Amino acid sequence: MQTRTLGTTGPQTSALGLGCMGMSALYGDSDRTESLATVHAALDAGITLLDTGDFYGMGHNELLINEALRTAPAAAREQAQISVKFGALRTIEGGFTGYDGRPNAVKNFAAYSLTRLGTDHIDIYRIARLDPDVPVEETIGAIAELVEAGHVRHIGLSEVGAETLRRAAAVAPISDLQIEYSLISRGIEDTILPTARELGIGITAYGVLSRGLISGHFDRDRKLAANDFRGMSPRFQGENLDRNLDLVDALRKIAEQKGVSVAQIAIAWVLSRGEDIVPLVGARRRDRLSEALGALDVALDAEDLAAIERAVPAGAAAGDRYPAEQMAHLDSEH
Repeated sequence: MQTRTLGTTGPQTSALGLGCMGMSALYGDSDRTESLATVHAALDAGITLLDTGDFYGMGHNELLINEALRTAPAAAREQAQISVKFGALRTIEGGFTGYDGRPNAVKNFAAYSLTRLGTDHIDIYRIARLDPDVPVEETIGAIAELVEAGHVRHIGLSEVGAETLRRAAAVAPISDLQIEYSLISRGIEDTILPTARELGIGITAYGVLSRGLISGHFDRDRKLAANDFRGMSPRFQGENLDRNLDLVDALRKIAEQKGVSVAQIAIAWVLSRGEDIVPLVGARRRDRLSEALGALDVALDAEDLAAIERAVPAGAAAGDRYPAEQMAHLDSEH
């Protein structure tokens, strides 16, 4: 397995991480047995970075990772690195009502996560979205105290803008910023990515296949389950979906010329953006994981990259990446 280092102060991880959210929430029903088998297959392939959130399935995802690690070979278990997002406030019905970054809340969230995960430390801990009512310095300071106490190894951030990155980094070392980055989500390239590089902060890129939209496996006639987030996502609606899948068709031609899949070329593109970027692949099944791992063997030369740029130019996506009410929570978009 190829490795990369998250920033100048973060850990060395596998070049691809496994995003585990879909095994518990937001993409319709999942298969527990297959989910566990997929985590085991990822560990066996050398993936070390497992990404979760304490609100994924209301704790279900952390318990799933606990079970996967308990039933994995000892060597794989010892190499696993767990990245946890916290702070989301939920309703019984599953809605989101905001974020809590108060220092006491940070430590409360961490206590519950450590118990559910069955570990004595969290490798990377980050608030899922900036709490607009709490200065980021206070939230980061609380995580820094968890680091000092040995409960957390590294501090991360999620979906914040350049100014917030600077303020956070002035309090404590930040290993990485987790943020959406893909061929059709390139907003970080203007100011956020340059600032992260200036500060020595790595990027863990989620949504590299835009929730399956640019995986090559999503078609216009697909019916989404009622509990599938994509049913509310602007990029999956009406004419937006048609326009976005036209982009995928253009990308497919390039992939076919190279003898690889659409998903592989999309993941390889993110990998090509810099050694400080670690893509998270949200595979819920072993076959999808195997396909994603194949991206590590895809070499893109200057001609390939130029062809991809022509097929899917920056800003070509139709629709925002979240519904309006969720976009409002993104410090990275303001």
